[in-house]
Amino acid sequence: MNAQPYFLEHIWLIPLFPLATAAVMLFYGRRLSNQIVSWLCSGSVFLSFIFSVGAFFQLIAKPSGERIATKVLFEWIPAVTYHLLDGRIAKFIAEWGFQIDPLSCVMILIVTGVGFLIHIYSTGYMAHEGGYYRFFGYLNLFMFSMLMLVLANNLLVLFVGWEGVGTCSYLLIGFYFHKKSASDAGKKAFIVNRVGDAGFLLGIFLTSALLGTVRFVEIGPALAAGGFAIGDPRITAIALLFFVGATGKSAQIPLYVWLPDAMEGPTPVSALIHAATMVTAGVYMVARSSAIFDRAPMAMTVVAIIGTLTALFAATIGIAQTDIKKVLAYSTVSQLGYMFMACGVGAFSAGIFHLMTHAFFKGLLFLAAGSVIHGVGGEQDMRKMGGLRQYMPVTFATMGIGTLAIAGIPPLAGFWSKDEILWKAFNAGWVYWLIGVMTALITSFYMFRLMYMTFGGEYRGGPAVPDAKHESADAPALHDKRGHDGHGHGEPHESSWVMLGPLVVLAILSFVGGLVGIGGRFEHFLAPVFQGTAAAELAYQTAGEAASHTTEYLLMGVSVSVAFLGWLLAYLLYSRRPELPARIAHSLGGLYEAVVHKYYIDELYAALFVKPLIDGSTTILWHGVDQGVIDAAVNDTASAANHVSDAARHMQSGNLRSYAGWIAAGGAAVIAYMVWMGVR
Repeated sequence: MNAQPYFLEHIWLIPLFPLATAAVMLFYGRRLSNQIVSWLCSGSVFLSFIFSVGAFFQLIAKPSGERIATKVLFEWIPAVTYHLLDGRIAKFIAEWGFQIDPLSCVMILIVTGVGFLIHIYSTGYMAHEGGYYRFFGYLNLFMFSMLMLVLANNLLVLFVGWEGVGTCSYLLIGFYFHKKSASDAGKKAFIVNRVGDAGFLLGIFLTSALLGTVRFVEIGPALAAGGFAIGDPRITAIALLFFVGATGKSAQIPLYVWLPDAMEGPTPVSALIHAATMVTAGVYMVARSSAIFDRAPMAMTVVAIIGTLTALFAATIGIAQTDIKKVLAYSTVSQLGYMFMACGVGAFSAGIFHLMTHAFFKGLLFLAAGSVIHGVGGEQDMRKMGGLRQYMPVTFATMGIGTLAIAGIPPLAGFWSKDEILWKAFNAGWVYWLIGVMTALITSFYMFRLMYMTFGGEYRGGPAVPDAKHESADAPALHDKRGHDGHGHGEPHESSWVMLGPLVVLAILSFVGGLVGIGGRFEHFLAPVFQGTAAAELAYQTAGEAASHTTEYLLMGVSVSVAFLGWLLAYLLYSRRPELPARIAHSLGGLYEAVVHKYYIDELYAALFVKPLIDGSTTILWHGVDQGVIDAAVNDTASAANHVSDAARHMQSGNLRSYAGWIAAGGAAVIAYMVWMGVR
């Protein structure tokens, strides 16, 4: 076998660099200065980025059909011969191996590139926080896990990275562990994701039992060799189990509830883990498993429906949120829905394209929100902001670019990827397209609402407003001077350039990043990965073959028009007539309250799952088993021993006549026993 070029041969170093510095931080970080921590942790991610860029250029230098390289470090699970479910004999083996192809190449460039920028940003944002080394140690451990996930050459190694990012998410969400809300949010994310992970793990087991392999390059041939028909229920079961895992990791209905609460973590965590990388792992996994989903049309339909409904559902919640990070959190859930919509209609390349552009503009939006929060001393309520444009011009400009991008305003990145998804969705069914366009309208509205509430008008971060108890979500609120680092603040101020620099770079990427998709270049680049999805593409896009360019341009015009319409509505309500939102909210009454309270889904889950579990644990496990059985057994044994010893104690009376009586009774018992034995 010919040796691969240097960077392709050493792809295993890409996750190793951040792992090494994570180990240094967690074992020796307490002894290091913040400056050394910053250089080591940011430098390791930069090295990973350099290797990723090198691997990318060496990969594209190959012919299109040969753009894949693997590196096996060692045999993880030795070869085992066993019978498959259909009776065939298979030889199963699992390696600790890495694979790079166009799909994983896109992912590592996103993870290391955006990750490096967020590391730089974090050195400024977290400069005055306690546990600085611990934060960067967790962040680098996350980078290792995410890179393992996207570079794995089989499902088992992918699952190691999958669980690793879940663990790091728990650690980083609960970084401010002294705050109960933060620790609760970390536990909520961890537990909800265990539900999805159980489904994913069962899917891996079923894949192994049915196909005899978990290697990505062998799954397609194994499906062909097994002669599985399109729609085979066993393949459908695998696809649905995989999607259960994806709904957990990528926050789709019904397992989306953890992501908004995850905003309790530091803002760089929200930007990296909960916008640009980890939450897209489910989308990546579905795309990576396209050969399986291709043979499961019913599962594809489920993916499309869940993604479409999640996109609209989360967007409607974002309309009424007043926490700047919560708006972006629900926006993330909604945009992930778009990605799954694309995968569900067979447009895997379009889903990955939107994943990439979303990493740029949503990473930018979260970091810009962090700059705002930093500039106003930790305040996150948009009702207490306003007028920040004059205080933070760079933050305003960069966040404005991110808003234009996510709204789908041409020629920014979000326009190209979202329009591609809507076009593919229209070819699959007009209902998908219609809901997607409605979601685009709402997205544009709530994002420009965020901009006007945060940067428009006058600064509202003054003295407390009386009787804010019953105010609407769009009315002014009480002002408290809490900082993200626990300190108060004075006049709002712009952030330092160590934080603004990454914003500028991400703003540029949000502006031009979508141009790589013009002319189908991005889709062509990913084509070798999805070449096995011909059946799905044919089934879902037959109508698109006959559709005219006129139709495509017409639909493009509609999507752009609704983006501008959402902008116009936000301008009218939050700039020209700022008194109207409160009046509209009051007139909507219960409907508005339902949206403000996120349709009471958290309360519903608490009533259906959390409370019965707690009550059952209290009544059955605590009072019934622990106290009634375990404690009772120990306590009753001690009590019985106490009673027996108390009775025996009276034998030791010190009375000679009593002792003589006990001796006589004992002697009589011995004689009676001996006589009885003699009779026998």
